[in-house]
Amino acid sequence: MEKRRRIVRAWLLAVAALVFAVVLVGGATRLTGSGLSIVEWRPVTGVLPPLSENEWRTEFEKYRTIPQYQQINRGMSLGEFKTIYWWEWTHRLLGRFIGVAFLLPFLWFLWWGWIEPHWRARLWGIFALGALQGAVGWWMVASGLAGRVSVSQYRLAFHLTLACVIYAALIWMGQEMRPRAAAVASRRMRASALALLALVLLQIYIGALVAGLDAGLVYNTWPEIDGALVPAAERLWFLSPAWRNLFENALTVQFSHRMMAYLLWALSCLHAVHLARGRQEDSAITTAGLLALAITVQAFVGIATLLMQAPLVLALAHQALAVGVLTLAVLHAQRLAPQRRVASAAHPALSPT
Repeated sequence: MEKRRRIVRAWLLAVAALVFAVVLVGGATRLTGSGLSIVEWRPVTGVLPPLSENEWRTEFEKYRTIPQYQQINRGMSLGEFKTIYWWEWTHRLLGRFIGVAFLLPFLWFLWWGWIEPHWRARLWGIFALGALQGAVGWWMVASGLAGRVSVSQYRLAFHLTLACVIYAALIWMGQEMRPRAAAVASRRMRASALALLALVLLQIYIGALVAGLDAGLVYNTWPEIDGALVPAAERLWFLSPAWRNLFENALTVQFSHRMMAYLLWALSCLHAVHLARGRQEDSAITTAGLLALAITVQAFVGIATLLMQAPLVLALAHQALAVGVLTLAVLHAQRLAPQRRVASAAHPALSPT
């Protein structure tokens, strides 16, 4: 039983690693302006790229009909188009591969009875979220094909955050399948660990809004923003209704991202200190400390990215570190969560049922 559980756990963590990779490739696709290079959604036939010069010219002609080409990339050569096409094609191919890498082993494990009953519904839920993610990806791309030169920041933020939720669920379940004693922690510490995880996801969502609005290319000073530590209210809240400023006002979105970073850093440090003072289990103290350290490093990388106006390498490092922070937040929250009791005896299902 334990051997089977280790194999299933390895599969989940491998799929999580693929999700990590697709998030990074997606970030590179956005930063290189490649996300709108494929203007059709062909889940099956789109697996194959153009295989001849005529096919390449046909794809290029399709791209030349959208506003991004006409307003930003007019005069682009076929060779330049191929570069951005390969980024988007790789991103979509990797997404399809993740679906296959999850579904086929999952069905095989179910067939042979390797998935314990209390995990089956949750794994089906993760698969459903993955299928939804594919549709959300096209919904996002479609927003930039008419009337805009880039995708909607609302849809971009939802797309990235959903990918991170799927990633977090895979890591959480993988850790849950690892046999270990439950960590001794108060209900308050468990709640604060979950709150940190939720805030990390919220910060990733706000960061995606920053990216979607290109807000990292303006207000490139720190610690001041727009000439002050706290911008003037009339600059932060000039859109009506007021809630739109949180999603559409580049100054407000970037300011929110900064404030959330400060809040996360302070709360993660306080959480780690409280765990250490409470003489909690060493592994829980370690993950809390690593989380606080990772948030600190991420803050410095974010500041450098802002001051240098988001160069490709730094912007990608900032996104990769965000997923790294999320990983540590999941590991820490799961470490403090009450452990589910699972059977240690061999599973009775040895053949297909």
